[in-house]
Amino acid sequence: MIRLLVQMILPAILVTFVACNAPPVPLDDIVIEKTFTPERCDRMVKSGDFVRYHYIGMFPDGKKFDSSYDRGTTYNVFVGRKQLIAGMDKALVGMCVNERWMIKIPPQLAYGKDGYGDIIPPDSILHFDVLMLDIWNTEDKVQIKTYHKPESCVRTVQVSDYVRYHYNGTLLNGTLFDSSHTRLRTYDTYVGIGWLIAGMDQGLLGMCVGEKRIVTMPPFLGYGENGDGESHFISNIYEQCMQNKHYNIQLSPLTGSDIPGQASLVFDVILLDLHNPKDEITVEVQSLPDHCPRKSEVGDFMRYHYNGSLLDGTFFDSSYSRNRTYDTYIGKGYVIAGMDQGLLGVCVGEHRRIVIPPHLAYGEEGTGTKIPGSAVLVFDVHIIDFHNPSDIVEITSVKPEKCIYNAKRGDFVKYHYNATLMDGTYIGSTQTSGKTYDVVLGAGQVVIGMEQGLIGMCVGEKRRLVIPPHLGYGERGVDGEVPGSAVLVFDVVLVDLEEGLPEGYMFVWNSDVSPNLFSEMDKNKDAQVDITEFSDYILQQVKEGKGRLAPGFDPQRIIQNMYDNQDRNKDGQITEDEFKLKADEAASHDEL
Repeated sequence: MIRLLVQMILPAILVTFVACNAPPVPLDDIVIEKTFTPERCDRMVKSGDFVRYHYIGMFPDGKKFDSSYDRGTTYNVFVGRKQLIAGMDKALVGMCVNERWMIKIPPQLAYGKDGYGDIIPPDSILHFDVLMLDIWNTEDKVQIKTYHKPESCVRTVQVSDYVRYHYNGTLLNGTLFDSSHTRLRTYDTYVGIGWLIAGMDQGLLGMCVGEKRIVTMPPFLGYGENGDGESHFISNIYEQCMQNKHYNIQLSPLTGSDIPGQASLVFDVILLDLHNPKDEITVEVQSLPDHCPRKSEVGDFMRYHYNGSLLDGTFFDSSYSRNRTYDTYIGKGYVIAGMDQGLLGVCVGEHRRIVIPPHLAYGEEGTGTKIPGSAVLVFDVHIIDFHNPSDIVEITSVKPEKCIYNAKRGDFVKYHYNATLMDGTYIGSTQTSGKTYDVVLGAGQVVIGMEQGLIGMCVGEKRRLVIPPHLGYGERGVDGEVPGSAVLVFDVVLVDLEEGLPEGYMFVWNSDVSPNLFSEMDKNKDAQVDITEFSDYILQQVKEGKGRLAPGFDPQRIIQNMYDNQDRNKDGQITEDEFKLKADEAASHDEL
């Protein structure tokens, strides 16, 4: 009885065959010569399996009567269902993918005494050079083999998740038909909702980020009988989704020649990213400081360091590499939405990991080369400091048992300090030199926050001053010493204090002013007072305790200023008329 093999030879035979002589020794059964056996054989043909194979059909003298290669397509058929000649049905059982056999079939298991028309003479022994390419069964399911799993797997792919992965796609015999690696771009799609072929929808479920697995699927869960027919259907879905602009979905550029009909598919997959459109940010606190007097709020200005990576660990940015913190307001839209949320409620010195889904980060477009579209971002952040523009100087004090006098504006104070940033980074200290830092309060000799922090101190008092940048060194900081927008911490000890003069005065009398003041200054009695006579007289009054110069300033500069104020005509001499006129002016406080 003619088997289905007739179907494979009739359309292809375009030549006239000459009858071949039967072999001298007839065969009783099939003979198999294994010409190539692969090192691995994961599966052998069983009765009931569907197979795809190439073959060359020959007579014993080597004359070819048929070939699947000539038609450019494999022969696809069920084994053991009488769709083949009996000898072939029997011979294919036990073959492995990529195995090559020479199969010799006696006439009683081929076309027998009748032969087949002018193509196969009666009682012909047939030789088939067979290369097995594919094996599957209608009972097959998706096969998953995980060959690498990360140590930590906090989440696995579920239905409706959105994933980014790389893959190599091959046929069962290893022929490559597609690869995302060659396009240097991940394949990005929803899982489990029909945007993929059914086998891949199933094969991705349960994967961890960083996991590598082999997903093998039969054709009815791949591209079916038509090969690329299913890919056209997927492309239609893709076009509809792109019109709705949900996500960037990249379909593989597959054609009919890439995936033949009835082909089993093998995908070597590495999962790089995973999220769900309903995801919020996740925060993992990695370390907290021992003391946290304040947590960040909306509107605070923050300085922090970070390392930024994708979910698979791929690095994309770091503030450490620039040796500069990232400085920004939080909760005000100055950073991506997920970071705005993730930086709320932190302590200075805290380390935390913030995982941000793409819809709260850079979305479908990404940022170009560094951050791909639809990427989950992971930020490891270290909070250096934060403040609010409404902050004032924070003062913590330890007073001595006796506090006789409190420092005020105009006083000359001497103090020691240790200065750091909020994270403890050293800025400076008077302890290294052993010399006090000496300033006049209210004279603008220190930052505003320090002046405010020193006001009211007693000698011997210790204070910790936390100074926000708008009362410190501002946005610019001090090059090489204090970063811009940095909160400062000063531990201060007041060592000495000299009471200043009333505000606006550079010299005051401690006793009544002499009525003969001009003549006492005019030592050479030339009716003029020069700068030397003036300076000598003032310094003598200070020495005798009759007058005081403002402390903390250069005495000669004060005296020169006083002299210039008296020299009305600016001729370098003070006459008695000038002196008297100046003495009567109450508006200027540094005159005599």
